[in-house]
Amino acid sequence: QVRLVESGGGLVQPGGSLRLSCVASGSIVSINFMGWYRQAPGDQRELVAGITIHGSINYADSVKGRFTISRDNANDTVYLQMNSLEPEDTAVYYCKMSLRSGLLTYYSAYWGQGTQVTVSS
Repeated sequence: QVRLVESGGGLVQPGGSLRLSCVASGSIVSINFMGWYRQAPGDQRELVAGITIHGSINYADSVKGRFTISRDNANDTVYLQMNSLEPEDTAVYYCKMSLRSGLLTYYSAYWGQGTQVTVSS
């Protein structure tokens, strides 16, 4: 059974930093995409940052220059370093991975449970 567990959310003042982590567990064979999404109340879930197995990275325009995504392939972990946080970054942040597990020959998408990030003075 594949499971994604996020950590690192919390309350931070504007201009502050947080680092989110998401680790996958289970009989994982390969992960071809790792990403972070966020959803604020009343809004659609949106992609914040994503990284492929080949290291290709993309960011939402609103976070470019402030957020950095990275992955640790050996430990099936993805990170999101968030700097210069703004109140508009307040949301529940979700980890998503596209991975192949066990004896399956195809990739499936898995989501974490979400971690709250609140930016407020």
